[in-house]
Amino acid sequence: MAFEAYRCRNGHVTYPGHTLCPECGAKQDETVDLTDETAEIVTWTESTATPPGVREPNTLAIVEFDVDGESVRALGQIGSTDDDESFDVETGDEVEPVYVEELREPGVGLKPVDADQEWDGYRFQPVQ
Repeated sequence: MAFEAYRCRNGHVTYPGHTLCPECGAKQDETVDLTDETAEIVTWTESTATPPGVREPNTLAIVEFDVDGESVRALGQIGSTDDDESFDVETGDEVEPVYVEELREPGVGLKPVDADQEWDGYRFQPVQ
């Protein structure tokens, strides 16, 4: 599974993608795979009162990738593929995306489970 940002014909990169580029209004018709890229933590927070099925504490960060000179930011959990592993992070730390099959526990929550619901995605893990 790719971790994709989107680029318009004028070179602007966004995550998540949009039908039209928020910078210039051009159609975003190219994807950029961020899976093997590294990013820098811009800011982070730790939630100790998480929704049902989400690990506690849950560290979230806004990270910034440099894609061909264009800055693109993403929000996501800090962690690894192992839910039991936690990391101390600071602003400016370098992180990399890691694929996780379940970002939260399926079937736990306030809404009924949708058979088409996807639980996988990416977390950001400090670069070792």
